Order: sequence, then structure tokens, then C-alpha cells
Amino acid sequence: MIKDRYSVKIVPHDGESVHRFEVHRHHIVGSLIVLAVAILGTFAFFAIQAARAHAEVAAMQQQAASEQATMKTIDRKADALRRTLQHVQKQNQEIRKLIGAPSNTAPGVQKTSWLRGQSLPAIEAHVRELSVASDATERESNSIRRLAMHVLNIRHIRDLARAQLIAAIPSIDPVNGAEIVGCYCYRTYPDVGFHKGVDLAADYGEMVHAAAAGTITLAGWDDGGYGIMIDIDHGNGYHTWYAHLSSVEVHAGEHVYKGQAIGLVGATGFATGPHLHYQVMLNGTAVDPTPFLRGVPANVLASLP
Repeated sequence: MIKDRYSVKIVPHDGESVHRFEVHRHHIVGSLIVLAVAILGTFAFFAIQAARAHAEVAAMQQQAASEQATMKTIDRKADALRRTLQHVQKQNQEIRKLIGAPSNTAPGVQKTSWLRGQSLPAIEAHVRELSVASDATERESNSIRRLAMHVLNIRHIRDLARAQLIAAIPSIDPVNGAEIVGCYCYRTYPDVGFHKGVDLAADYGEMVHAAAAGTITLAGWDDGGYGIMIDIDHGNGYHTWYAHLSSVEVHAGEHVYKGQAIGLVGATGFATGPHLHYQVMLNGTAVDPTPFLRGVPANVLASLP
């Protein structure tokens, strides 16, 4: 039979007094239960603390990995933005060069090592700076493009004006590359005197073309020996005469373009046979037509604005 009470004696070394205690069985059981609960609680506490620490370490590792991946993504985006910015800046410099504007002396965008020694906020700040620089460069690019279009339009207008000037200067053979059979020179046959034009070999009825754009001032008979002739005023001091024609295809006051058919070769007036007398007048004075048969002479081009 299990006893309900136990005696505990405590005897000092000197033996003078003995201490005796009685402990009930349920006290012992209760103490063991309390001790077991305390031990289990302690183990549970440390287990929970260890699990929490492990979770925190795992979360920190995950956050670090996430930040690392984020920084790598930002680095790629920043590098792409840097390349785009450099491309736009290069285009701006090329446009400045084309329109004659001074070059931009601002330093170019340099590549930065984003991952070494840089925190995520610092990297984001760098990216924001790049974005601001990109926006500024884009605004500058738009401004330069508008300026370039303005300049190019002005140059285009100038080119058109120059082209109109050139179009109004005699520069083609009126009868398509005919042989010169009568020079711009002093001669004794068929008449004696200075021949103020050139005679171009051509068959009777061959088409005659305007050597430059202009306005017809005369298209008909001339009493001075030129027979049927055409006089074109090119509006720049130049006139061209086409003489000894058999007929005309234009009338006075009509505007003609370079190369337009204006009449037919003949032998009217003082002529010994079919040919075209071609004469170039500049400010009322005859000049040698020969240089004008193969284009605008170089000295004339050099004098143009």
C-alpha cells in the first residue's frame, strides 16, 4: 500500500538538532508537475524564440535578395536610359552641326556602377537624376529640331530662289547639240562685220527650244534682217534671240519654261540656208552664247547670291 506521507530528516554535522519534515504524496506529485511544466515552458520559449529568429533571418535574406534583384533591374533600366540619353545628345550635336549652331559643351552621361557601395534609395536617386536629365535633353532636342526646321526651311527657300535664278539663265542648246557653223566673231562672209551670235546647224522645220525660263517680248517678223524671230526676256538682264525661224509657237506676253518648244527652224530674213541664229544679250549688250550652250558658265554661277 502506497503511503500518503513521507518523512524527511535533516541532520547537521554537529548532531545537535535534527530537522524533520513530513511531505504528503500529493505535494511531491504537484511539485514534479510544476517542475515538468516549467521545463517544458522553458523549452517551448526558447523554441519559439529560435523559430522567430530563423524566420527573421529568412525574411532578411529574402528582403536582401529582393533588393538585390530590384537593384539589378534598376541598373539595367538606368543603363538603357543612359544609352538613350547619349543617343539623343549625339543627335542634338549632329543637328547643331548641320544648322551651324554652336556645339553643346555640357558633359555627356557617363556609366555608373550602380551595385557597388550603393543603397537602394541612392540608386533610385541616381535614376531620378537620369530621368530629369533625359527630360531636359528631350526638351532641348525638340527645341533644336524646331530651330533646325526653321533654318532648313529658310535654306530651302533660298535654294528654291537660287534654282529660279539659275532656271532664268540661258543654259541649253536651243536645237539639241547642233554644230556651230557660224561663230561669235568678226567675219567677212556672208556679210562683213561682227557676228553677234552663233549659227547652229539645223534642218528646216526642226524644233527650237527656249534656253531658259522667261517671258516672250517678241514673236514675229523683224525688219533688221533676222526674219521671223523670238525674243525672250529672262527677267535678270538676260535676253535670248532665236532668228531666221520658219514659224513661231508662242506669242508676246507668254511665259515659257526652260526647254519649251517655241518655234521651228527656217531661213527667213538675211540667211543663206536653214539654220538657227542664237544670240544672248546681257543688259542690252551681246555676249558670246557659246559658254551658255552647255550649262550656266562657272563665272555666272559664282556671281549668284
